[in-house]
Amino acid sequence: MRKRILFSFLVSLLAVIIVACSNSSEENESNSTGEQSDENTSEASDLTIMLGSDPNSLDPHGANDGISLYVMSTMYDKLVYLDKDLTITPGLAESLEQISDTVWEAKIREGVEFHDGSKLDAEVVKANLDRVRDPEIASPLSFLYDMIEEVEVIDSYTVHIKTAYPFASLPAHLAHPGGSMISKKSIDADNEAVKNGALPFATVNEAPVGTGPFKFESREHGVAIKVVKNEKYWDTEKAKSASITFKTIPEDFTRIAELETGGADLIYPISPVDVARIDASDSAHVQQSKSSNLTYLGFNTEVEPFNQKEVRQAISMAINKDNLIDGILEGRALPAIGPIAPTVFGYSDSIDTLGYDVEKAKELMKEAGYEDGFKTTLLTYETSANADLAIFLQAELKNIGIEVDIETVETGAYLDATGEGNSEMFIGAWGTVTLDADYGLYPMFHSSNAGYSGNRSFLKNDAIDKVLQAAREEGDEQKRLELYEEAQNLLAEEAPVAYLYHSELLAGLNNEVEDFWQYPSSIFFLRDMHK
Repeated sequence: MRKRILFSFLVSLLAVIIVACSNSSEENESNSTGEQSDENTSEASDLTIMLGSDPNSLDPHGANDGISLYVMSTMYDKLVYLDKDLTITPGLAESLEQISDTVWEAKIREGVEFHDGSKLDAEVVKANLDRVRDPEIASPLSFLYDMIEEVEVIDSYTVHIKTAYPFASLPAHLAHPGGSMISKKSIDADNEAVKNGALPFATVNEAPVGTGPFKFESREHGVAIKVVKNEKYWDTEKAKSASITFKTIPEDFTRIAELETGGADLIYPISPVDVARIDASDSAHVQQSKSSNLTYLGFNTEVEPFNQKEVRQAISMAINKDNLIDGILEGRALPAIGPIAPTVFGYSDSIDTLGYDVEKAKELMKEAGYEDGFKTTLLTYETSANADLAIFLQAELKNIGIEVDIETVETGAYLDATGEGNSEMFIGAWGTVTLDADYGLYPMFHSSNAGYSGNRSFLKNDAIDKVLQAAREEGDEQKRLELYEEAQNLLAEEAPVAYLYHSELLAGLNNEVEDFWQYPSSIFFLRDMHK
């Protein structure tokens, strides 16, 4: 007899048989009839959200940057998702059950309609999971699902997801935005376009089609994207706003001014130095919450002199994190002793961290043959927080003889440069979306993910690869924790990045806005937001 329990995000429960029935959460009770809401949508509000850059893509299998995820979260649904209690909850799957060590059975919700009018069924789920894993498509999210060997259609609304090894974190990975379902028509159109010479994801990027609470209406590249309420949304909890317009406003000052004068309902990100100003406004305030994010200084380990770990260690030891946090961050962050934030399963305070020690850093530079230092370029993208951080790092590294030129580019160019290895040092950020250390470590440091998938330092270390793979395959919670601690200590020795801090999430809100919430990864939950 199959054992059934409610979904929980706690990893201890992910290691056992998991299932969630459609009546297990009031927040996610289904309305499979697809009938329109009785709400008077003419009274619903239109919201304006201002972001610092343009989304890299609106195809959920084609982008993993924060700005893209913020926008896409309105249009797509996953088989399961994290609710506000960070509990894995039924979504497009009414249930997900582990029926053997390597087989998960998903029962697909009936009556769900995509924005283009097509229906969700088992074949569509298979097409999506096959697409994100297709090496010819080369999705930057493929690392999330590369343990899946086969997706088998059992009947019209049942699939079996077969993994190469027992993988307790699969539900958490399916809850990631990379597990979003797009219509089969969209997949077919994109495949046809690729055959005719187009780039993968380009077709969906221009005309995204999901099942989410909002649907795509229009886009002016570099300016704005508008989504409108999906009146046929499958869930009884429909969007509370009539529309959301995402505007691209790179200048922090402009975003703040628009918030203060009512031109914006939400702005993100907020620099810590601007919190006091916004909170002093009569019309707006800053909402703060804990994050699962890491801000780091990355090194391209394939180029000199960053191919020497002594140089990387020296740079890590030359940075005074306390001064950084107390100064330009005004205390709104935690110093990072490793890559995993305290909000993430796998965090350990027993890491052989590289502390602040300028004299030791100078000794390491001499040992590496750079007693007199060297010149290098630090790559970053356009935010005031990054600008301040870059200047701080420039000053710190001067103390050990490193002369740093700062190069600031727009976000898309930054992602391309670091993804292709065209950088020396760079300011990076990583959000552990699943709140599980596999996502915080495997994409960032496993050699198979070098480049766009997350390993932008291009680290290649067999011992680290082995431990991270072993942790993926381990079903015992305590053994997984031990493996993740081992991996982090190996990373401390290799120092492919200098861990800086785990930030607080800072979002500027109009005082009339209600029910806005952010996941620790920083992704927005916008279905309930209204004013």
